[in-house]
Amino acid sequence: MDHYYNGHVWGMHYIWWVIWIIFLIWIFFTPYNIPGQRTKKDTPLDILKRRFAKGEINKEEYEEKKQTLEKK
Repeated sequence: MDHYYNGHVWGMHYIWWVIWIIFLIWIFFTPYNIPGQRTKKDTPLDILKRRFAKGEINKEEYEEKKQTLEKK
């Protein structure tokens, strides 16, 4: 039992804590645009389509803004 208290176990314990912290940071700070990981960011055209579908803008506004976005 003496070998449990000679520092080697505590050293490995700290290494596992470091591994877990790195793993958690990696999970929470990965970019959102990785395919299959999280929902993708909406493009301006997606937002425009959603606004038109909700009735926030009429067809003329939709067409005008769509043409503006497609020019860029």
